[in-house]
Amino acid sequence: MRLDDHLPVDHKLSRMYRFGAGLMGLILVVFGILGLLDGVSFLSHAGERIAGLNTNGALSTISIVIGALLFFGMVRGGNFASTLNIVIGAAFLLSGFVNLALLDTSHNALAFKMSNVLFSFAVGVMLLFFGMYGRVSGGLPHDNPYWRSRHPQQAAREEAARAAVAARRPPARGLPQH
Repeated sequence: MRLDDHLPVDHKLSRMYRFGAGLMGLILVVFGILGLLDGVSFLSHAGERIAGLNTNGALSTISIVIGALLFFGMVRGGNFASTLNIVIGAAFLLSGFVNLALLDTSHNALAFKMSNVLFSFAVGVMLLFFGMYGRVSGGLPHDNPYWRSRHPQQAAREEAARAAVAARRPPARGLPQH
């Protein structure tokens, strides 16, 4: 059994999940490639500034791997992309807090600076937004597949009511034939 087997698949929402994964994946891959092209050592604690962020070889490599994983989520789409965005978003938030605690210590193996911490928080929040969009809310509309999945009996009653109204309508008149 997979983690998200019980969740409905909705193609309209899948576009948002794919867009979020692709956008964040692109940003991370570009950052990682620029960092590796700069030739900074793998575990340098000082790092180098790339696009306003500090990086070393390890952080650049991790960025490329996570970006590629997000690209895979973009290609796969659906609930997988949504769940992946949520999991990686939460990991980015956790990374921001951990690296905030490690700033200016000898344990700062990824050469994080405050700008990296803020970037980690921003990417984490964006991925969580893209992953939870249309999935987590107290006020989901009744045609939302996640609402329908959580309220199957009420959804069935509403569907039956719609079918009854449609059955009472007179048939639509066609255009006059010439």
